[in-house]
Amino acid sequence: MSPRCSARRAPWISFSLDVADGELVCLLGPSGSGKSTLLRMVGGFEQPSSGLITIDGQEITHLLPEKRPTGMVFQSHALWTHMNVFKNLAFGLKLRRLPADEIKRRVEGVLELVGLGGYGTRSVTQLSGGQQQRVALARSLVLEPKILLLDEPFASLDQHLRERLREEVRDIQQRLKITTLFVTHGQDEALSMADRVVVMRDGKIEQADRPDVVYREPRTPFVAGFIGTMNLLEGSVSNGVFNRAGFSFPLPVADGPAILAIRPEALDLTAVTENGRAKVHRVTDYGTHGLVDLELPDATRLKASVAHPDLFTTGQSVALTPRAVAAYRDHALIHRS
Repeated sequence: MSPRCSARRAPWISFSLDVADGELVCLLGPSGSGKSTLLRMVGGFEQPSSGLITIDGQEITHLLPEKRPTGMVFQSHALWTHMNVFKNLAFGLKLRRLPADEIKRRVEGVLELVGLGGYGTRSVTQLSGGQQQRVALARSLVLEPKILLLDEPFASLDQHLRERLREEVRDIQQRLKITTLFVTHGQDEALSMADRVVVMRDGKIEQADRPDVVYREPRTPFVAGFIGTMNLLEGSVSNGVFNRAGFSFPLPVADGPAILAIRPEALDLTAVTENGRAKVHRVTDYGTHGLVDLELPDATRLKASVAHPDLFTTGQSVALTPRAVAAYRDHALIHRS
């Protein structure tokens, strides 16, 4: 699939994305970044102001949704409550005038695939939220689309159910080898499910990479601050040293302003009796690890992940030693170590 489109907002923005056959791509970004708009364009529910959307080399930019080889799963499920599960799934197949035995075979097969075998006669109002979402997924899959479009399908579910369903959806996607575009604002979903994560901001791509690359090698300060927990320090570089509120760190870049990015797990702490670079504000013990909230002299807050939280107490002075950093200037990466 090679969707290429641009949408008009204020000001003009443009967007271009190629998706490989069988790839699961997560569109990730804050509210208003254009994720759902792009998905709806691919599905035919919104029209781009210019550009092309193609699937397998065929332009589909102006085709109606029902004429496209796509299946869309909405956040709201959008099931017909006056129909039972079987009729919900069979509706689209009947519109295609498929034989009754073919409809029965497809519906029963896809219900088994999503773990709802034998649920065909149930009313959708008798189902749990997770079961309704499985029906919504099955209703798209039964049409055997080339492209599966998922628009925050787990947003209304509780955390435990979200985690279980995203594993099931990923298993189904890999089993069917179906090309999938998945919209989410949940970083965990994107990092755990995707072959590639597309981080969006204001209708544009900030970065499109494998999940591990997006996390470990963010290309812009926005991606660095949006993906996972990141300490971002705005300061200045003078004679090869970054400085901010008593915190200094060798940085081999030209003099000038810079933003330093440090993951909590890459920030080592050492207790000192005086002249510490920071003070411990709070210590949280998660059992498997601890998170130490720190405060610099100018009240800037940082976080550090530690293996032994019992070694640190509120008010304690500590020295900070970053093991890995990224530095940015003018919205671009200028150094990584």
